[in-house]
Amino acid sequence: MSTERSGRLTAAADADGASRAVALAGVLVLTWSYVSVLYHVTDVVGGSSRLLLAVAGAFVLASLVGYFVSLRTALGVTAALLVGGFAVYVLALPQSQLELLTPGRLLSDTVALLTGLSILRLTGAGVWAMAVAPGPVFLSWYLAVRRRYVWSVVAGGVALGLFVLTGDAGQIPTLVGVVGGTAAVAASTFDRYGAGVAQLDVMAMVLATMIVLSATLSVVPGAGAAPLLPDRGSPTVEGSLVDAQDRLNVVGSIRLSPKVRFTVQSPQSSYWQTAAYDRYTGDGWVRTGNTKPYDGRLQGPPGSSRTVQQQVTAEGTISILPAAWKPVRIDGPIAADAEVTTQGNVRPTTALRPGESYRVTSEVPLYTTEQLRRSGTDYPDQIRESYLQLPDSTSDRVRVRAAEVAGGEDNPYDKAVAVEQYLESEKRYSLSVPQPSGDIADTFLFEMDAGYCTYYATTMVVMLRSQGVPARFVTGYTPGQEVADDEYVVRGLDSHAWVEVYFEDVGWVRFDPTPAGPRQTAENARVTEARQNGEEGVDVNGSEDTPTPTPTPTANETNTGRNGNDTATPSDALAPGGDGANVTPPPGSVPGLGETATDEGGGSPIPDLPPERTFVVGLVAAVGLVAGARRSGVTERAYRSLWLRYQGARQTPRDDTVRAYRRLEYLLEREYRPRRTGETPRAYLRSLSRVGLDADAKRVGEAYEHARYGDGVSRETADEAISTVNRLVRASTPVLGRFVRD
Repeated sequence: MSTERSGRLTAAADADGASRAVALAGVLVLTWSYVSVLYHVTDVVGGSSRLLLAVAGAFVLASLVGYFVSLRTALGVTAALLVGGFAVYVLALPQSQLELLTPGRLLSDTVALLTGLSILRLTGAGVWAMAVAPGPVFLSWYLAVRRRYVWSVVAGGVALGLFVLTGDAGQIPTLVGVVGGTAAVAASTFDRYGAGVAQLDVMAMVLATMIVLSATLSVVPGAGAAPLLPDRGSPTVEGSLVDAQDRLNVVGSIRLSPKVRFTVQSPQSSYWQTAAYDRYTGDGWVRTGNTKPYDGRLQGPPGSSRTVQQQVTAEGTISILPAAWKPVRIDGPIAADAEVTTQGNVRPTTALRPGESYRVTSEVPLYTTEQLRRSGTDYPDQIRESYLQLPDSTSDRVRVRAAEVAGGEDNPYDKAVAVEQYLESEKRYSLSVPQPSGDIADTFLFEMDAGYCTYYATTMVVMLRSQGVPARFVTGYTPGQEVADDEYVVRGLDSHAWVEVYFEDVGWVRFDPTPAGPRQTAENARVTEARQNGEEGVDVNGSEDTPTPTPTPTANETNTGRNGNDTATPSDALAPGGDGANVTPPPGSVPGLGETATDEGGGSPIPDLPPERTFVVGLVAAVGLVAGARRSGVTERAYRSLWLRYQGARQTPRDDTVRAYRRLEYLLEREYRPRRTGETPRAYLRSLSRVGLDADAKRVGEAYEHARYGDGVSRETADEAISTVNRLVRASTPVLGRFVRD
């Protein structure tokens, strides 16, 4: 076999190996994209380490059998993994869920998953994630081992596509998965079309451009993520809370809507609740479980209660059924189209038009502060499982701070009061805040000075759960503006988020850590501004005559509250932490803490890392720039330019002389012409001497001939050659010549 043929075979083998490496790397990147979605799910609900073990097991199994098992057998193994995983998921469901598990329900849930139902809404989300993961991982990697890269990408792409449909795959995992799959497919076809792996830079440039453009178009000035005019471009409080439905993501700056949404006739002022959320994701909230049709009277609270009837009339189009907690009955035409959530809220399946009304009957819990203090901690299993949940990634410093604030209290009620007062006193109220990139509670506690209700309520729930106190995140509206006896006008700016804590023999009790005074001041100012500007929908009959909304009754205005009076009172009268009931303690009044609690998390000499999204987009942009520079020859020219100006460390006289000549030849190639094939260095330099080449260059050529083909050169000759070339480089590049080193 000739040397030339052997060289071609070696080059082909190297190209094939490079293509295979790129294809396998692309499959791995695609696998990471959808496994990262499942990892986030298990991080939220627990079990991420078991998920990683299941994924690793699928990889190992596929690697072991990839060369020996047929495709039909591999498909059978994949089916067995999926069926077995689904069986484990079904067996792990609570008995109450199993009773509802019919073929029709399975079909409807499958359709729901494919049309936007988040995995995190599933009761057994963690088990579902671990059940699903091994199948696609095994099949995709098996096909990659068998060099069927296109079908491997198809298998992984189906898995990623499912999570895109459920809404759980964010922008970064989706784009990264597309990049990985494209790289694998492209690498598998390079050799077929003779392009070679060298063409990867073209693909890298195109994909990087796509990703960077799609990511930056949503953060240009004036976009929702970074509005130039926060009061005009930001989402409303109502839009980010009440309209969030089953999944609520915490946003940055928000604005207030002064438009009237509904009116309420009620003998008692109340917070009008619309939704409760049980599962905390780190960046927002999810309502788990399925809804069921409203079929009549609902169960009331476990303890004593007072019956309160409210007549709610829509003033604009609304898709909610606000009610005082706890609603037990809905009357009116909308009742036929109402559904009940697992958390006990009632909501319509169709919107209420302006003028439509309904009557809601609520059983408002009755209790005393001493009763709450004596409440036990033997919570039902469902309460423990749903309302003590925290992501595995919840930072230790959040748990430590919660222990500092509430750890000294011996009952859940006083723990809740301690956390409520701590947040109210240590943080300022503001609607203009940057959107956090990490865990909301951690960021608000240690990196933010101010926030609004979403941040306060989220952080309080997380702190209480870390102390073993069941709590949940609740949205709805504050009482609104009292325009007549037992009549309230509720605007969009009255939308709010608060906290409910579970107590035995009482049920859910409201706490509100958001400072009431600053919030009401902001709301009143917005209403006044809207009236002065003549905005429509700000008032209904009678509301313009009352200048400010009526505050919630304070603890001191009732027969009970934090004064220790033991008279049974409705929860909305007690209003622990309610707007107007918040007692702001002076700084440092929380036991065990100093004047401020912001010393942790601040003042670190290590700069904060950029948000994950920014970091990934920046990394992709850097890869695209490098690929573009390589494709256009910029990197080669930059390297050669540096190589020309820097001789490098001294070596042997022979090596130094050879490198000096090669630098000279590259310089002459740029200044005159390249050396022709078959033209000797001596002939090349002689021909250039006719057009003005420095005579010293010929001596460098002679030294090169002695070093390369003769008996060698002395150190003095080598140093002279280096100095000559350096001088010629400086003369040809006067601006950069100062950087040339002898």
